[in-house]
Amino acid sequence: MSVGSFVFMLHSHLPFYRKAGMWPFGEESVYECMAETYIPLLNAIADLWEEGIPAKLTIGITPILAEQLADRHLNAGFEKFLETRLEAAKMDEKRFSSRGETPSADLLHLARFYINWFSQVLNDYRERWHRDIIGGFRKYQDLGAIEIATSAATHCFSPLLQTDSSLFAQYKTGVESYKRMFKRDPKGFWLPECAYRPATKDRPGVEKWLYDLGIKYFFTESFVIKGGQTAEVRRVFGPYGSIEYVPAPPRPATGLDTFEAYWLKEYPVAVLGRHEEAGFQVWSAEHGYPGDGNYREFHKKDDRSGLHYWKLTSKKTDLGDKQLYNPESAQVRMRENSDHYVGFIQQALTDHLKATGKQGLVMVSFDTELFGHWWFEGIAWIKEVIRKMRTYTAVTMETASQYLENHKPEQAIELPESSWGSGGHWQVWLNNDTEWMWPIINDAERTMQSLAARHTGHNGGLLGRAMRQASRELLLLESSDWPFLITTGQAKDYAVQRFKGHTSRFKELVDMINTGKIEEAKVSELESIDNCFPEVSPEAFAPR
Repeated sequence: MSVGSFVFMLHSHLPFYRKAGMWPFGEESVYECMAETYIPLLNAIADLWEEGIPAKLTIGITPILAEQLADRHLNAGFEKFLETRLEAAKMDEKRFSSRGETPSADLLHLARFYINWFSQVLNDYRERWHRDIIGGFRKYQDLGAIEIATSAATHCFSPLLQTDSSLFAQYKTGVESYKRMFKRDPKGFWLPECAYRPATKDRPGVEKWLYDLGIKYFFTESFVIKGGQTAEVRRVFGPYGSIEYVPAPPRPATGLDTFEAYWLKEYPVAVLGRHEEAGFQVWSAEHGYPGDGNYREFHKKDDRSGLHYWKLTSKKTDLGDKQLYNPESAQVRMRENSDHYVGFIQQALTDHLKATGKQGLVMVSFDTELFGHWWFEGIAWIKEVIRKMRTYTAVTMETASQYLENHKPEQAIELPESSWGSGGHWQVWLNNDTEWMWPIINDAERTMQSLAARHTGHNGGLLGRAMRQASRELLLLESSDWPFLITTGQAKDYAVQRFKGHTSRFKELVDMINTGKIEEAKVSELESIDNCFPEVSPEAFAPR
């Protein structure tokens, strides 16, 4: 008999980097994640399927990421990126060999490791996935191996949008993009940043628009269900740095837990809360698996090839003192960590069953890019966890929809305003450094709402093109990534530049529409750069 259900949710998202720089912020970020995360994840899903094991992962792919993964320009750039990385590894092989200028047997071993690794990724991209990553994910959703959830079009921070028309347009555009990519209606939705706003006297809660669009469920954090506060320790991975922890006032304990899903009271949309301890095992930089000293160091790269030749060593070791990476030792540690995690999940569900007599739920959700990109061994860890969960435990691994079909929620609850940002509130996106952005966003919302009301039905010709491009620029302007990158300080100038750029383009298009002097050359130029959501509907921004 099953002791309970395990729902493993991966949230995949990158900002719109197309034709907006290359490095350290820009297209190369997309290419790195394609190589290190998305293709290895597809490989793992396919390998498990060939073993007779459906992965049963729930994978959120934000619409703006899906648009980029399907984009011809970025796919051509990705292939060149892989070829360049492969050539760099070959140059290092020569450099570290007995014929080179700095012979080293250990570095030579690593250079050859990367030659094999990049060669395999390039071959998989061309031959296994036929240069179509989205098609690969669609295939395994159609086979029933995984479930793909959608999100708001450009990962907006929902609670801070002031018009319901703009909020609806974000959600509707995301749903329509999903339908175009995956040839079916989505069931699940990732609220960007897990940011939730309940109903007020003037506005419905954000779930109304999910319900109206046919969405069945979304995800939230543990403290949102249970009360109390978020954990103070938050993950610190990748180029984004850390964020100051500013705790929200604690809420009284609700008496609820995350071992089941719930309905929302106003609309029958289900919510699944993340199991705090099971998530902590992975996302905590201080205590989670990725902090093990055997794993590859993210931040230190060879000053000539840019390849990663060092291991974490310890969390307190300076970059200059890092020891060389050993892929074989890292794989041993990865298998040990997967053993521990599988046992942890089995024990948590067994304890709940003994205490309540009911089969429970453990749901965990993570940034997909943590695995492979930030934690190089992470995709192999996921694969091992799935295989061992299926082979050695009495845990039922299910997609979110499967769990809800088999275990319909029994209680209806109300959620507080919240997010999965540090402190559990909105401070990461609205603070002294970012407060100047929101009046600009909100004014643009109202402007687009007015335009949509005045030009309803004018979808053809140059006016229709200008309206659609204005819609794209507003959606991109509303991305939560720009205030996030400003708050972390690691890409402040880039984020400000991107925000102001989309603002300027939006205003230019609005001026042309209002004066009736639309310049086709200018519209064409913007269409060639910000080309996401080809079927975006300006009418979605009309007053609601």
